[in-house]
Amino acid sequence: MFTQNPYETTDTQTNALTPSSISEKHKLADGGTLHIKTFDQLTTSELYNLLHVRSSVFIVEQNCVYQDIDYNDQTAIHLWITQDGKTVAICRICPAGTKLGDVSIGRVISTERGKGYGKVIFQAAIDAAKRFLKDFDTIKIESQLTKQHFYEKFGFQATSEPFMMEGLLHLNMILKIE
Repeated sequence: MFTQNPYETTDTQTNALTPSSISEKHKLADGGTLHIKTFDQLTTSELYNLLHVRSSVFIVEQNCVYQDIDYNDQTAIHLWITQDGKTVAICRICPAGTKLGDVSIGRVISTERGKGYGKVIFQAAIDAAKRFLKDFDTIKIESQLTKQHFYEKFGFQATSEPFMMEGLLHLNMILKIE
């Protein structure tokens, strides 16, 4: 079964982004590079790489067959970290009115576990949401249950009981923005 593309660009879209407003690169203390771009700013190679990392971890490694390409990428802010030319962490920020209704962060992956890249990319996503999106007071996530403790370190609190999604237990969590 195929999902129809609900993506349409409108001038009145909530938290609308202009392509020239985001594209950034930041050198990290360990020599890596943090990249931040909207969908329209991604090169074909960058998009392919991000989708490859997502399918390698979420579908192959976690043995979870689901529709990753969900038409939320077009309105998202994409973040990734490269180290020595290799992508070591990724995530995306979905503006209000898309994935979870409110501003949300998802598709958080670190391919080099135990090196702190997950913490860096997730904090960068929180900071980018605050910088680039407007008029919101919470960030929502759908966390895998096994990752709850990780997100609690950033101030997220569970707002649901565990539920099955894409073959894995998840729970809703929110961070109140002050």
